[in-house]
Amino acid sequence: MTHVGRPKDKSGHIHASPETDVESVVAYLERKLHIKLHVPQLTCTEGVGIVDIDTSINRALRELKAHKVGGIYLPNTRWFAGEEAGGATAKRLACQLAGIADVYVNDAFGSWQSHVSTSEVVRYMPSYAGHLLQSELTGLAALLDAPKRPFVAVVAGSKLDTKIGTLVRIHNAVDHLILGGMVYNAYLCAKHGISMQGVTQEDVEAARALVALDEACPKVVELSHVVHSDRPGGERVEGCFRTVRAYEVSGDGWIVDIAPESFESESVHAVLSSAQTIFVNAVMGFMPSFFEGTLALDSAVGRNKAARKLYGGGDTIQEFKSVAPHLYLKAVSDANERYQFFTGGGAVLKAIELGSPFQLGPVRALCDNGGEARCRSYSEECCR
Repeated sequence: MTHVGRPKDKSGHIHASPETDVESVVAYLERKLHIKLHVPQLTCTEGVGIVDIDTSINRALRELKAHKVGGIYLPNTRWFAGEEAGGATAKRLACQLAGIADVYVNDAFGSWQSHVSTSEVVRYMPSYAGHLLQSELTGLAALLDAPKRPFVAVVAGSKLDTKIGTLVRIHNAVDHLILGGMVYNAYLCAKHGISMQGVTQEDVEAARALVALDEACPKVVELSHVVHSDRPGGERVEGCFRTVRAYEVSGDGWIVDIAPESFESESVHAVLSSAQTIFVNAVMGFMPSFFEGTLALDSAVGRNKAARKLYGGGDTIQEFKSVAPHLYLKAVSDANERYQFFTGGGAVLKAIELGSPFQLGPVRALCDNGGEARCRSYSEECCR
């Protein structure tokens, strides 16, 4: 089972649609694994979602045991009314899930939210961490416990107000911090008293805390040049965008990328080339049109052969593959390149904010409810 997208709106209504079904996932797995998967057709009421796993699942279970199908893939877990509901509704779904399986294995590091399918179900059945989750927990624990220094973090994102707590924690943990995307735009506005399109007052106010923190203990490495566009949304129209110095931005345009020359400056080069640990959770520009800043970042990180390089997040890794496929292939095939890839950027940032990957809700649930014998398989520390 898995979740797809965000079918629940702000009013709490669940809207099932082809855009959030699991059919494309199932089709991919069937091609890769050469098996037939069955997706139960459970009643999904518009606005309410799937209330129950009804008795029709029993026929599918019999076919599975008779080897008529290779597996059962449940509908999008976020279509279930109990997935994020809490209380009796959540308990009902958890018990139903536990009733149709023998064991529970969580191998989704990126699913860090404490929902029924990630946290509650472990209370009712033998539960374990999968190999991928074990690997990513081990790597992240090493990153947080004793990173080799200098330790550099590169973080970008679309909104600062939801990341400020994490950024403060990262600022306290690292030796140098490089920002990108709207996060960097908000930081520039707060520090230099400028305005930019797309940067809200809430983000600027949130950035003031980071500016004050950095003034007391300088760690933010400013990227000197950005790409300024007259067009919104990252549209690449020749003649409508130009490279400018970061603090000279006017308020009537959009910052769409970090200019590549920012990574050629002596200060940025010195920070990245001397680092022993580099954590990247960043896409520097509006993709796919403005990719040069991301390519310059990935290339600069790649030139450091001694550092341990950790990339977190699906978007970050996907753009690494897209803009620098030669670097990515070398990274995954050559152990000497010292790369590690995390499948969930949000999970990494949340673990940094909490101070430990073992405090992530689903992992904590495995520790609390799985018992020592079940936890021992992935981490002795997890059982403490």
